[in-house]
Amino acid sequence: MRNEKLLKTALGLLPKLIYKDVSPINMTETQYLSKGDSIIIDFGDHQVGRLAFDLKSVGSHADAPAFLKIHFAEREIELYENPAEYKGWISASWIEEEQIHVDVIPSRVSLERRYSFRYVKIEVLDISDKFKLYLDNVVCTSESSADDSKLVSLNSDNQLHKNLDRVAIKTLHDCMQLVFEDGPKRDRRLWIGDLRMQALANYETYRNNDLVKECLYLFGALTNDEERVGACIFLEPEPEVDDTFMFDYSLFFINTLLDYYKQTGDVQAVNDLWHVCKRQIELAKENLDENYVVRDSDKLGWCFVDWNLMLNKQASAQGIFLYALEAAIELAQITGDVMAEEEYAQDYLKLKSAANSILFDEEKKLYVSGADRQVSYASQVWMILGGAVEGNGAVKLIERLRQEESALTMVTPYMFHNFVEALIMIGEKAQALKEMEEYWGGMLKEGADTFWELYNPKNPNESPYGGTIVNSYCHAWSCGPTYFLRKYFCN
Repeated sequence: MRNEKLLKTALGLLPKLIYKDVSPINMTETQYLSKGDSIIIDFGDHQVGRLAFDLKSVGSHADAPAFLKIHFAEREIELYENPAEYKGWISASWIEEEQIHVDVIPSRVSLERRYSFRYVKIEVLDISDKFKLYLDNVVCTSESSADDSKLVSLNSDNQLHKNLDRVAIKTLHDCMQLVFEDGPKRDRRLWIGDLRMQALANYETYRNNDLVKECLYLFGALTNDEERVGACIFLEPEPEVDDTFMFDYSLFFINTLLDYYKQTGDVQAVNDLWHVCKRQIELAKENLDENYVVRDSDKLGWCFVDWNLMLNKQASAQGIFLYALEAAIELAQITGDVMAEEEYAQDYLKLKSAANSILFDEEKKLYVSGADRQVSYASQVWMILGGAVEGNGAVKLIERLRQEESALTMVTPYMFHNFVEALIMIGEKAQALKEMEEYWGGMLKEGADTFWELYNPKNPNESPYGGTIVNSYCHAWSCGPTYFLRKYFCN
């Protein structure tokens, strides 16, 4: 369902991109290139933009086109993975490479497509043996809507914290385009799970609140036929909601709107989008059974929570519904919707009671999920964030969780962000800081210029897709350290 009024507001907030020419810091020593030769170019830091270079020759006049393959990589490891051998389940069209013919030499070669990279490998697939090639004036014209002149500085002398903050900000910066993209390499569009975290980081750094507002109005304007908020939005060739809908992501619209209001005091936005929030609650309630427990589902992707196919999502979904209801109650108060406030307060109590009577294992003293009564970090974290358990009870819950060997662990910075948030919420700030330093610090040790979509400390090169060549190594949901450091630890 398309709301033209909301869409007009959203499109009126589209930012102007800021462009900057960046030169490489290093090129491999091969100066003159023949058939089969290659050169690797290092730009020194992550870039999002368009590559251009002068292609020149030595020897005889160029009597045939130059046939080149250009391969981009966010991490150097990607340069050494053969694209032809990729057999993963996500489309190989995401692999960042081009093959081009250059008919006139010398000439300026300017690639039209935007790429996300630090490294570029240029390979000569074929040329005449009468001449050799060389490159000159290599440049990337980077682009972002983030204005570094408005970046709030970090108040810290701790070098690790400064490094975590720098890389987290770079991650956020490169994902701030016409919308908050999830990843500038892949998927290059607006996802609401990422938006919730990007917005929080933005409030502490660039404070481009209009970009958050634009994204909220896009989600509100472009719902499906039953008015469900989609998981992601396409901006081109024209704004359109994807056909992916997830229980948790639709509800996060409510929390993201409340966070935006707390930052800006924009009552008009709350009033404009309140009906969207109410509809998400209505739709979510259709997933409840007679005991006010979210029904489990074996449908792949019904609820995201984390990138783990072994994870049962039921208990997490219960906690997320509580989390969204708390936000909805506050928004109802802001709009003066007394009826909705009373209804949601009653719903909250019923869901909380069900969580603690049905989804809590009295023997293990942990929340369990699904028919197999699975114990996971995600379930406990979301019950804490949703307020099913509070205070010392929540502290003890985490202590028991750490001792439970069967507990399913977390696999993405997205879920680790929620874990850190939960620890802070229950007063365990020292532990939260330690978890953040160890997890995101592990990516720093791996040489991260930006933080990744997935990071497994035991297997840093793990891919949920079947190859690192399609992994996103600049991913919005991992920008959390700049938010946590500035809001809780370095203020």
